[in-house]
Amino acid sequence: MKIVRVIYRTTSEYASKNQENIRKVADEVRQLNHPGIQYSTYLMADGKTFMHFDQFENEEAHNTLTELKSFKKFSDELLASNLESPPALELLTLVSSSETFFK
Repeated sequence: MKIVRVIYRTTSEYASKNQENIRKVADEVRQLNHPGIQYSTYLMADGKTFMHFDQFENEEAHNTLTELKSFKKFSDELLASNLESPPALELLTLVSSSETFFK
């Protein structure tokens, strides 16, 4: 299992475009219906800080996400958007959960 958390802050002007791009990624992930990908993104109270919290069954599942057309567009546009705070990526280790993520 691979768990990835990414936090960054956009400009106020770019935040709505980022949300639109994230929704397109989520839509493509849903259409893909890959059993090893759980993709979610949260917007903080300031309206421009985003946290992605993604869980993958394995590295192949993670690579599947990053190769999606919508993800590449999201990533390219985000990095070109003049971020206030660049993406900080953390790999997490699951200690315990009440959920079963992947069988």
